[in-house]
Amino acid sequence: MSLIPKSHPRAKSLLIREKLVSGFDRGLVAKEGLLAQGRGEAFDYLQGEKTGKSAKSAIKAAAAQIILADLPVISVNGNIAALCPKEIVKLAKKTGSKIEVNLFYTNEKRKRAIINTLKKYGAKEILGTDFRSKTILSGIDSARRFVDKNGIFSADVVVVPLEDGDRTMALRKAGKKVITFDLNPLSRTSQTAHITIVDNVTRAMDLLIENCEKLSRKNTNYLQKIVCDFDNKKNLSQNIEEIKNNLTKRAKNA
Repeated sequence: MSLIPKSHPRAKSLLIREKLVSGFDRGLVAKEGLLAQGRGEAFDYLQGEKTGKSAKSAIKAAAAQIILADLPVISVNGNIAALCPKEIVKLAKKTGSKIEVNLFYTNEKRKRAIINTLKKYGAKEILGTDFRSKTILSGIDSARRFVDKNGIFSADVVVVPLEDGDRTMALRKAGKKVITFDLNPLSRTSQTAHITIVDNVTRAMDLLIENCEKLSRKNTNYLQKIVCDFDNKKNLSQNIEEIKNNLTKRAKNA
C-alpha cells in the first residue's frame, strides 16, 4: 500500500491504482485494463480530480432514466468489478436493475473471478454466465457481442461503466438508452451515449446511488422532465469548458 497520507491530494488516485493492481493480481482485470486506467488518470487530472457541475447534471439525468426504465441492466467488466463492486450491487438493489458480466478480453476464469467478487458483496443473480441464455448483439466484432437474452439484449436502459465505443454504438442501434461513465468528453463513447457522466466512476457511483434514492420518491412526470431537459452534447461542451477553467487556474497557481 502507498505510504502517502490519506489527506494528500494524490492519495485517492493512488488508492484507485492499487485497487486495479490488486484486481489484476486476483484475476479480475486484464492487462489492457491497466493501460485504460492510465488514460483515465490523465483525464481525471484535467477534470481537477473532482465532480464538476456538468457531471452532477448528468448523474441526476442518469438516475431519472434508470428509475423510469422497465428493464435496466448494469454491464460489468473487470475494471469496474475491481473498483466498485459494492456500489454496483447497491445500485442494482436500489433500482431493481439486473447485473450482467460482459467482457472485451474474455475467458471463463476471469469471468468467474468477477462473479465471485460481486457475490461477495451481495449480488444474487448475475447474468452473462449461462450459455443457454446467450445471444448476439449485432454490430460488434469482439466477444462483447455475446449478451444474455434476459439482460442486455432485452434491456431498455443499459448502464455501461468504462465502456468502449463500438458497443455503445451497437446498443444505441439496438434501441437501448445508454448511460456511460467516461473521463474523456471527446471519446466516441462519450459522444455516442445518451447520458455521459464525465467523472471518475469511484466518485460518481456513490452520487448516482444517492440521486436514485432521492428521485425514487418523485412522480413519473417529474422524472421524464429531467431526462427530456438533459442534452448530452451540451453537457459535454460544458465539461470541456470546465476543463479549460481548471487548466487556467492551475497555470495561474503554477
